[in-house]
Amino acid sequence: MKKRLMLFFIFLLGLSSFAFSEGSLKVVAAYGGKEKIFQKFTEDTGIKVDFIDMSSGEVLSKLQAEQGKPSADVWFGGGLDSFISAKNKGLLEKYISPEMKEVPLKYRDKDGYWSGVSLVLVGFMVNNEILEDKGLEAPKTWADLAKPEYRDEVIMANPAISGTNYALVDNLIQELGEEKAWNYFEELSKNIPFLAKRGGEPPLKVTSGEFGVAVIPMSGEFILMEKKYPVTTIYPEDMIPWVPAGMAIFKNAENLKEAQKFVDWALSQRGQEIIRDEDPRAMVRNGVEIPASIKTIEMDKLINIDIERLGTEREKVLNEWNKRFGNKAK
Repeated sequence: MKKRLMLFFIFLLGLSSFAFSEGSLKVVAAYGGKEKIFQKFTEDTGIKVDFIDMSSGEVLSKLQAEQGKPSADVWFGGGLDSFISAKNKGLLEKYISPEMKEVPLKYRDKDGYWSGVSLVLVGFMVNNEILEDKGLEAPKTWADLAKPEYRDEVIMANPAISGTNYALVDNLIQELGEEKAWNYFEELSKNIPFLAKRGGEPPLKVTSGEFGVAVIPMSGEFILMEKKYPVTTIYPEDMIPWVPAGMAIFKNAENLKEAQKFVDWALSQRGQEIIRDEDPRAMVRNGVEIPASIKTIEMDKLINIDIERLGTEREKVLNEWNKRFGNKAK
């Protein structure tokens, strides 16, 4: 009898643990503070997260290679051009979260295949000591950045890999027109000895003193480097390129329900505030305050872009970029 009771209790415990298990989630991420963001999500939902760090261009290439059998469930962070391209290639799962009603349409896909999480603005980081040693002033505008005095002092990531830097290229093309924009990049390239492989690499090379100026995503993790290193981050005074940092569920995701819960959480008031506090940025949800730590942003300086063009022009723009500047890729 005792043996039977023991087996019965073991059976009940098994059912209990099964009932209260909230599942797991696999995420590819390109977002600052992601370890703590996922930890908070797990605390709130019980869903465990395994993640790998990967830039948006790499994710798109991997998705296409996987041919409809993704190795992850959710794509979190990175340039929106790759999300739009993935949607157009049928690689994303449609999901209209109830939280999306609080996200302006200009920050999300009208069909529900992706949503922005936050806004990635593009600006500069300068090493104050290097500029002082070389008698250089910090650039204030994109035109300044292309001046000859910054020859070999500028570092930026390869737009073919970094979604943020592709957004920069396409933003300027949309704002200036193709001819003027490509002429500008020809001048700027003279100041760039090589293109970095990741969006996070240029600020690290400036903090280490390898370069005087970097083109960077103006997110909190980089702006806060001003407290540790002799660097200054700068929003360009003439125009600010930008793109929403995207989020989407992969087509044929193994853990679909858990993926949907993550999207709901990330767009909720609580989720948006947690994500903002771990990597300070302007967020996409209505009513979420811009953190003071990322300085005052002149929102009227943001370039007026057509988001869909970021995706539809991607292949054409990058082909032209590689034709002109592919020799600078590491």
